Amino acid sequence: MTDQALMQTYARLPVAFTHGEGAWLYAENGQAYLDALSGIAVCGLGHAHPVVSEAISQQARRLLHTSNLYQIPQQEALARKLTQITGMQSAFFCNSGTEANEAAIKLARLYGHRKGHQVPHIIVMENAFHGRTLASLSATGNPKAQAGFEPLVEGFIRVPYDNLAAVKAAIQNCAQISAILVEPVQGEGGVHIPRQEYLDGLRTLCDQHDLLLMLDEVQTGNGRTGRMFAFQHHTWLPDVLTTAKGLGNGFPIGAVMVQGKAQDLFQAGSHGTTFGGNPLASAVGLAVLDTLERENLPARAQARGELIRSQLSHWLADVDAVRSIRGLGLMIGVELDRPCTELVKQALDAGLLINVTAGQVVRLLPPLIINEAEAIQISQKVALLVRRFVGASVPVELEAQGE
Repeated sequence: MTDQALMQTYARLPVAFTHGEGAWLYAENGQAYLDALSGIAVCGLGHAHPVVSEAISQQARRLLHTSNLYQIPQQEALARKLTQITGMQSAFFCNSGTEANEAAIKLARLYGHRKGHQVPHIIVMENAFHGRTLASLSATGNPKAQAGFEPLVEGFIRVPYDNLAAVKAAIQNCAQISAILVEPVQGEGGVHIPRQEYLDGLRTLCDQHDLLLMLDEVQTGNGRTGRMFAFQHHTWLPDVLTTAKGLGNGFPIGAVMVQGKAQDLFQAGSHGTTFGGNPLASAVGLAVLDTLERENLPARAQARGELIRSQLSHWLADVDAVRSIRGLGLMIGVELDRPCTELVKQALDAGLLINVTAGQVVRLLPPLIINEAEAIQISQKVALLVRRFVGASVPVELEAQGE
């Protein structure tokens, strides 16, 4: 039972973990759990990765925090690393994805005001998720998350995801649009992967109408989709890029990066943070990025993701209740024709950690370091759980392998 001293903001599962190693977590009773969620796309390097542990240990012995009133060499090195990886020009560091998206929204406001807009507007998408602070919540397309927090921040125009015509119409109908904010893959919204020409088209529209293209890569960044960042499946750069989650492998850090027409919007005093990019956070971020590159983990995410989707397609091909199996890299969704949140507890009982989002989409976000056997094990366990849940017969060979 959850301690009543905690605000009841989560319906927590009845398990507490004492330690982890790689793709596995271990509970107080010693039971092992295969982690197919990695802290909601956070622990891409898995648990207790020695490089991350050593980076924390070494930096903690030297210096934790000084504030951004002073130069921070580790932060400067992390900014150079991120800009080298992404092609962006500069970075601002914060503590979370929500904070990074708040900074992006402020950049869009600044950009609009400089263009003479009285009320700068940002185009956002249905079913989007950008965070839970007030502006990022207003950009989020989830009425349930917004309920009770009205009035929301004004200046957002919401259109369907993966629909260029709707974006074009919004631009034509409003003369004060300054930016488009979009996830390259919608995560919380149900693991929706848009057509290639959708994001390409958004880039073209932003160029034609002098808008900022702002990509929320909080969940898709840091190797998750088979590239270091999801926009790198394309041939262009965004104007604003946000990330967090996998950048710290569990240590809180977020970043917003800019280039081109967004480069000089923030000046001294226009934005700030107490803890963002402190020596400890920056040292961890550097260690994570170095490891992602050295071990070529984006390529592994691509290969393991293809394996999981292939296995799921094989074991669930005859199940009519499965509407879709989709994904990019190790960001995978299995959509059913019915609500299936009960599968989270059933998976826990089977020693597997998963998530259900958008009510009926089983979401898999395993660590990027999973091996082939672990990928197959995840696939078989999920397939077995889904077949049992919808009342489909279970092949004998899956029954034996999925337990």
